[in-house]
Amino acid sequence: MIDEKYESISPADFFYRNKEIAGFDNSARATYTILRELLENSLDSCENNGVLPDIEIRMVRIDDNDDKFINKSTENGELLKIRVIDNGGGVPQEHIPLAFGQVFYGSKYRLRQARGLFGLGGKMAILYGQITANSTVEVASAQIGSKIIYYYELMIDITKNKPIQLKKKIVENLDGWHGTMISFSFVGDYYKAKNRMIEYLWQTSMILPYASIKFIDPDGVLYTFERKTEIMPQRPREVLPHPHGVDVELLKRLITRSKGMTLKEFLIENFQRVGSKKADAFLNYAGFQPELRVEKLTQDMIVKLSVAMKNFSGFLPPDASGLSPIGEKLLKIGIKESLNAEFVHSVQRPPSSYEGHPFIVETAIAYGGSIQPAGEGEINLYRFANKIPLLYDVYNDVSMKIIKHIDWNNYKLKIYNEPVAFFVHICSTKIPYKTVGKEYIADQPEVAREIELGLRENARHLSAYLNKKRIEEINRNRLNTLGKYLKLIAKYSSELSGLPEPTNLPAEIPTEEVIR
Repeated sequence: MIDEKYESISPADFFYRNKEIAGFDNSARATYTILRELLENSLDSCENNGVLPDIEIRMVRIDDNDDKFINKSTENGELLKIRVIDNGGGVPQEHIPLAFGQVFYGSKYRLRQARGLFGLGGKMAILYGQITANSTVEVASAQIGSKIIYYYELMIDITKNKPIQLKKKIVENLDGWHGTMISFSFVGDYYKAKNRMIEYLWQTSMILPYASIKFIDPDGVLYTFERKTEIMPQRPREVLPHPHGVDVELLKRLITRSKGMTLKEFLIENFQRVGSKKADAFLNYAGFQPELRVEKLTQDMIVKLSVAMKNFSGFLPPDASGLSPIGEKLLKIGIKESLNAEFVHSVQRPPSSYEGHPFIVETAIAYGGSIQPAGEGEINLYRFANKIPLLYDVYNDVSMKIIKHIDWNNYKLKIYNEPVAFFVHICSTKIPYKTVGKEYIADQPEVAREIELGLRENARHLSAYLNKKRIEEINRNRLNTLGKYLKLIAKYSSELSGLPEPTNLPAEIPTEEVIR
């Protein structure tokens, strides 16, 4: 008999051993993922504090003479250093070590829309730098209105999942700066990741026209994505869970912190859009007494309560105030400016829900300008989830399947051969990603329906625009043809009528005025 060895590992150790789960499976993908994760954390910090984002990113190659790093030469990539500075709300100084040095510690564990779900991506980027380049992470942060900037140099104790504080410094905030600066080194491959990274930044500026992003790459090239508007979408606010999205484990946790409450009070206090009448109606449906104390619930009763909450049809739809859609106006501005499009139409669908999770779908269609025909079998599709561009696995995404399902002949559109592009943005407290890589959306029926309805509305408006344009072109060609023979028509008409030939004929027919 083999004597098996059993052990427990920390969350940091787990992701150290399985870094490909979070998008760090090779040096090129890691380079792209690091930029993406750090930028998204900065954007969340700015938006949650109602600040127009001003974000600067710099990536440099490490000098071979720098003795700080062990792995100077590697066949898997090059030594790079990244620094990101934002003007967000900053991190309270007592939370800085844990926020940057402990996996699964952060401010994302609330029921509201956010780019990240677990506060994992930024920590994984730091961890990747530590395990590939023996790099520490430098963090400077100041909250809004703070007269002090806190500076830390940290590493992660992987086996204990705890921060190792190497340095701490406090400096006077003379310029009134607020936000966060983060910097560390890692083994990456900018050459292979470059196109994907620039595309990601460009699409981010498209979906966030109110953001200003500057990126200096390792070759010293400056990429500037200017702010196109100072209008920002509404900020998401934290909401209570919806009864349809509750499982047995969540119920147990809520019951533990609600001891002393009656079952009716428990429902009203812990779930969104549940009032006194709604609680009474549900408890009557589920077969529970309203005055029963929650601590008296047995395991079987909790399971019964959970099943009843999922099946009761009388609950109101989920509260959408925890969401922050872009909005039709901003979406149109971002697309039109980024693509110099001739025509853009955007749609924001009404809030809907799946499995108790609220979501809003926004779609747009653009035509002409810088858009090139995709080619046979290809589609110009731009996908976003909670304001994040999705660049990988486009053909597995539900949006692609819907576009291929629609009969575009009904709208007189040849989507492969015309300069047309589609845009789909989904915002939710829980995006239905298909995989842990968070690169494409699953075929959730409720979500698919909203995407299709939005795209069809876009298509109707584009079809009407193109039809008007075709009619104008026909009239213009007709008038141009008549214009060529105008003088001859006047001459022969004069001869037939016996009247003198007119002398004030225009050189050509003003076709645009006639068409209008």
